[in-house]
Amino acid sequence: MADLFTNTLAIYLDAAPWLLLGLIAAGLIKAWVSEAWMTRWLGGRGFGPVARAAIIGAPLPLCSCGVLPSALGLRRSGASRGSTLSFLIATPETGVDSVAITYALMGPFMAIIRPIAAIFSAVFTGVLGGLVPEKSTSPAATPDCQGGCCGSLPIGQANPSPETPWTRSLSGLRYAMTDILDDLTFWLAIGIIVAGALITWLPPQALAQWGSGVPAMLVMLAIGVPMYICATASTPLAASLLLLGVSPGTVLVFLLAGPATNIATLGLLHRELGGPVLAVYLFGISAAAIACGLATDALVQHFGISVMAQAAETGEFIPDWLGTLSAMLIAVFAIRPVRRTFLDRNPTAKPGR
Repeated sequence: MADLFTNTLAIYLDAAPWLLLGLIAAGLIKAWVSEAWMTRWLGGRGFGPVARAAIIGAPLPLCSCGVLPSALGLRRSGASRGSTLSFLIATPETGVDSVAITYALMGPFMAIIRPIAAIFSAVFTGVLGGLVPEKSTSPAATPDCQGGCCGSLPIGQANPSPETPWTRSLSGLRYAMTDILDDLTFWLAIGIIVAGALITWLPPQALAQWGSGVPAMLVMLAIGVPMYICATASTPLAASLLLLGVSPGTVLVFLLAGPATNIATLGLLHRELGGPVLAVYLFGISAAAIACGLATDALVQHFGISVMAQAAETGEFIPDWLGTLSAMLIAVFAIRPVRRTFLDRNPTAKPGR
C-alpha cells in the first residue's frame, strides 16, 4: 500500500501545476467567449463552418455531457448539423486543461497530437453528418445533465456579464475553480488512483504484447464509447497505459473516444438529430480515432520518438515546491466547505455548487 500511495501522489504532484494552469485558462475562456459570437461563426453549410466549429470548440472547457446544452443551443440558433456535430466532438475530446495535463504526464508530442487528432475527427464526422438528408424535427427539451455533467451552463451565459474586464475575469476564474473543478474532481481522482494502481501492481511493458494495432484499438473503442470520462480525467489513466507498454496510438484512441461519447450523449443525440446522424457520429469518431491512432504509431516508429522519455524531461522543468503548492491549492478548492468559506469573504462571489 505504501508503494500505491507513493506512486499515486507522484502522479498527482506531476499533474497539479498543469491542471491549475488549465483551469485558469478555462475560466478566462468561459468569461470572454460568448455563445452569440460562436453562433455567428457556425451558421451556414459546407466545410468552412464545420472546420470553424472544431477549432472554436477544441479549447473550450466542456465535457461530453456538459457540451450538449451549448451544442444544441447552437443548432437551434442556426448552426448547421455538420457544425453541431463538429462542435459536439471537438469540445469534449480536448481543451486547454486537458492539453496542459497531457503535456505534464505524456510530453509535448502527445500534447500536440491530441488536439490535432480531435480537430480532425470532429471535421471528418461533421462533414459526414452534413451529407445525411435533413428532416424536420421538433425541438427537444434542454438536456437534463443532473448527476455529473461538466460545465453544463451555456458558454458566456453562466453569469450576467460583469461591468469591468477585471470582474469578468474574476467571475470566469471563480467558475473554473468551482463548477469545472467540481465536475472534474471525482473522475480525476479515480483516474489518478487507477493509474497509480496500474503502475504499482502491473510490471512495465505488461501490455506491450497486445497494446498496439487495430485489435487493441478496437478494444479501446469498446471501453471508451459507453464510458463517461472527461478529457482531463482520462489523461492519468492513459499515461499509466503508456508506462505499461500500450502504444501511443492505441492510447490516443481511448483519449478520443472516451470523452466524446457516453450513453447519455448518444441517447440525446438520437432524440435531437435522429438515428442516421447518430450512426454517422459513431462511425466518424471510431474511424477517425483508429486512423489517428495508426498514424501516431507510424510517426513514433518512423522518427524514433520516446513519449515517456519526453514526459520525464517535462517533469524536470517543474520545481517540487510548485507541484506541492499547486496540489494544495487544487485540494483546497476541491473541498467545498473550505472553498465556500474562502469565497464568502467576497460578498459578490458566486458560491460553488
